[in-house]
Amino acid sequence: MLKTILCISSYEKGQEFLRQAKRQGWKVLLLTSKSLEYADWPKDHIDNIYYIPDVNKEWHMPDVINGVSYLARTEQIDKIVALDDFDVEKAATLREHLRIGGMGETTARYFRDKLAMRMKARETGITVPDFVGIFNYDRINEFISKVKPPYVLKPRLSAGAIGIKKIHTIDNLWQKINELGDQQSFYLLEKFVPGEIFHVDSIIVNKQVLFSIVSKYGLPPMEVSHEGRVFMTRTIERGSVDETALQNLNKSVLPLLGLLQGVSHTEYIKAYEGGKYYFLETSARVGGAHIVELIEGATGINLWAEWAKLETSVDVSKYKPVLLREEYSGLIVSLAKQQEPDLTSYNDQEIFWKIKKDFHAGLVIRSPKFDRVESLLKNYTDRFYQDFFTSAPPKEKPNY
Repeated sequence: MLKTILCISSYEKGQEFLRQAKRQGWKVLLLTSKSLEYADWPKDHIDNIYYIPDVNKEWHMPDVINGVSYLARTEQIDKIVALDDFDVEKAATLREHLRIGGMGETTARYFRDKLAMRMKARETGITVPDFVGIFNYDRINEFISKVKPPYVLKPRLSAGAIGIKKIHTIDNLWQKINELGDQQSFYLLEKFVPGEIFHVDSIIVNKQVLFSIVSKYGLPPMEVSHEGRVFMTRTIERGSVDETALQNLNKSVLPLLGLLQGVSHTEYIKAYEGGKYYFLETSARVGGAHIVELIEGATGINLWAEWAKLETSVDVSKYKPVLLREEYSGLIVSLAKQQEPDLTSYNDQEIFWKIKKDFHAGLVIRSPKFDRVESLLKNYTDRFYQDFFTSAPPKEKPNY
């Protein structure tokens, strides 16, 4: 009997997941925002698309539950998958309501709620920056008496650097907390730890990390978002001290948080002072900002496609990712002042991929040589600032 997978995405992404799920022989349904009706969905690989009215890009969950429950009268839904970070809770709620297997609401919290994941990590012995929830004022005062600024005030349920504020003084902290009003409990306060920020992108089966690759951001994503910079990341040297340490740490973090199978994008900090590694945050999804193309450039593995293979596999114990190459890659993305930036002068043979998106310039380079990637990244980043770069105010809410 043909099996059916319902994919949920309030953001235009996951096209290769949808294609691969169809290639696997499944019936593919997509639930997305009405505002994305004319997005570039691979409709030849989707059996039906259903649209949710979205006001300011928000979904009304009772309507979603009612709508999907009505759909379930005629569709035997076997799997529900959230393609974007902001849809993880939606998918978990629907699984719980329809009693469909997969990540439930409790585990989903560890991969969406920045406070929940920090508390769980700390309970299990994983090092995290000092933090406190914005609940009880006595506890907050106790925290700031012991932990000196700067801090970062973070939304618990946002993604990336959206809505994060850096705080330099106690007076400014209380000002920002008071400005939040009734939304205070949806935030946490964390010690700002200066350091290098890495991301580890993984494939997990039965709580075992089968594949992972370590990369390092050129600048912290918060700085890119808040101060306006060219975004850059690249895979790090294989066998290096950082790679070994972060691979080992990552193998501990993901099983402890309860990810049974799927993909994950997890971020870590290596402190400038002392060189200690800290767990920062994780997710049960592929990395955004075209990190999928970065990883594909270095390894030949497309995480969207591999995730779809996992979700549609009859026996996941037989799944094994196929590494096509072991090279190095680098990714650069920038907002552009031109609607259609001209990247034709970027023509080195190492270029693997170029972005096709209005008012954006971006590319991935790959090479067997780490130093060649580093050299090209430096050259291209300087040129991007001259040729394309522009900035926009930081996002306070997700931009769909």
